[in-house]
Amino acid sequence: MTADDLHERRVKAVRAWTQFVADGAHEGEAVRPEILDSWQLSGVVSPAVMHAPLADEGDTAEFWNSSPLQTAVARVQDELRRTAEDGDLVIAVTDEQTRILWTYGGRVMRRKAETVNFVPGGRWDERSVGTNALAIAGRTGAPSMVFSAEHYAEVVHNWVCWAAPVFDPVTGRSLGVIDLSTTWDRTHPIGLATARVMARLIEAALPSDRRTTFTGSAGPAEPGLTLTLLGTAEVWLDGQRLLLNRRQTEILALLALHPEGLSVEHLHALLYGDAAVTTSTLKAEVSHLRAALAGQLSSRPYRLTMPVETDVEEVQRLLRRGDVRAAVRAYGGDLLPGTESPALVQMGDYLAVSVREALLADPDPDAVLRYSDLAPYDTAVVEVCLASLPTHHPVAPLLKGKLASAR
Repeated sequence: MTADDLHERRVKAVRAWTQFVADGAHEGEAVRPEILDSWQLSGVVSPAVMHAPLADEGDTAEFWNSSPLQTAVARVQDELRRTAEDGDLVIAVTDEQTRILWTYGGRVMRRKAETVNFVPGGRWDERSVGTNALAIAGRTGAPSMVFSAEHYAEVVHNWVCWAAPVFDPVTGRSLGVIDLSTTWDRTHPIGLATARVMARLIEAALPSDRRTTFTGSAGPAEPGLTLTLLGTAEVWLDGQRLLLNRRQTEILALLALHPEGLSVEHLHALLYGDAAVTTSTLKAEVSHLRAALAGQLSSRPYRLTMPVETDVEEVQRLLRRGDVRAAVRAYGGDLLPGTESPALVQMGDYLAVSVREALLADPDPDAVLRYSDLAPYDTAVVEVCLASLPTHHPVAPLLKGKLASAR
């Protein structure tokens, strides 16, 4: 591609970005579908944002030092550094949440990177800094290129970025992405292929003794898939914990709650609602999940082909049995807090109301005490329970304390 071709491409990108930022519109085929999807997800940040937010430095360093990526990058860092220096690139490796863990850059790009927090601890997901190749590759599980004004944040319109996801060859789960960035006028057709090669290089260098289980954390003994969705999300497969991103966990939750299976259109509607997200994005997430689940996710319809247990179903089962105390004990809190899936929001509301109504009908004091930790401002449940207790019941003072602190 000639310099004139690159300049014309940049002008078109700036024109499309300006139109989108001004009125949310875009010019026909001027914007690639994956870029438009990302722009629409980036609306929670200002296009005038000047730098990425920084995560806690100590937490980032601790995560990096215990990550298998650290070992892999150390083994191939000569190749990574040589690539960065030869092409005047800055190279970054992130975790699965698109937090940068490691960078290395040529002299010019290193200075540019530092001004926008393209450094360890920098958060480069779309909700933090808008459209970029790292965020798209991490979210879709596919390599991505973002050129000039395809970036949502104007401060990086002079950049071109190529990113590729890094997967654990043992489990298939995403570990993060590797990104190569330089100035837009140095765009080269082999940029994306180079990112793919670097990702495969890191995957091949991962330590062979890594495990998916957390040290000191015993998983479920039963074979199959176990999902904890209430409060803190956890996914276990045959006793080993899988580390998935939020969207993948949401897809698993929807499939677990619909054991009969879902068509791609139905799953898309349950997951995204009216959001303008392409089915190709959904299919990429499902493809990654299928790898993480060792192929135990069928297509047409999408359906889990293994035993599945969820705490959502356990709470419902206990409520149907009338065991309110056990149901509250199994109820860990809101269903996937912060989810934007309309189906999961609806299910979460239904379950929360079900637990609350069960307590109002049968205000077991121990159950109400636990529930008040999860919903401290729901004073009505506490008041009903206190009204039903003898004056000197041992739980009464604790409930009165909860009531006073909520007011």
